[in-house]
Amino acid sequence: MDIKIAKYLSECGIASRRKSELLVSQGLVFINGKKMDNVAFRIDPKKDKVVFQGKTVKPLDLVYYLLYKPVGTASTTADAHSSKLITSLVPKIPPVWPVGRLDINTSGLILMTNDGSITQKLTHPKYQQEKEYSIITNSPLTEWEFNKITQGLELEDGFIKPDSFTEIKPGQYSIILHSGKKRVVRRIIEKVGKRVAQLKRIRVAFLTLGNLAPGQYRPLAKEEIDKLAKTANIIPTKKKIRP
Repeated sequence: MDIKIAKYLSECGIASRRKSELLVSQGLVFINGKKMDNVAFRIDPKKDKVVFQGKTVKPLDLVYYLLYKPVGTASTTADAHSSKLITSLVPKIPPVWPVGRLDINTSGLILMTNDGSITQKLTHPKYQQEKEYSIITNSPLTEWEFNKITQGLELEDGFIKPDSFTEIKPGQYSIILHSGKKRVVRRIIEKVGKRVAQLKRIRVAFLTLGNLAPGQYRPLAKEEIDKLAKTANIIPTKKKIRP
């Protein structure tokens, strides 16, 4: 069955679908010895030879890790401004990337995988998953500030209303939302005149940190992968899962 070259690259663990399209458009991928820059080009994986960076591209086992990202670690695969990358905390083979991002001063749950298809689905606005964060502010919120956040407020990129915002104790709060906007939790708190002192993501969809310590990870169980796929209306690729 024919498949778009970018989709094939993502399923082989080269990069996410969007990044794979960029690699193709830059002329870095060769098909049957010819440079290819057409992102819509389709190949037959059983017949065509795909080469990237001098190596034949072949399907890899798909892996899925749940990682507790520590503060001070960049949630990217490359960052010129940080010596600590999230990829250093999980096995290097096969290479994986984060599903979404947490800023460098935020800790907590982040998924790592080499499954480009599930990455695209889980990061697409249409399939945004419910996320829960634990917040410690620089000082307790007033009643007005708390109610303002609960009722929703206008940020520079649009109105945002949490699915849930609760007080754990003075100065510590839990917020649940679907938004994937950059720094959205910090900007919500800053909008009412306070500052986030500590921020930790403790849940994504049904996945939680459990007993993991900062810097630790665990592979997802097959049941978790199947359930995660269903939450985004995804049919996961039938591949062997490497522990």
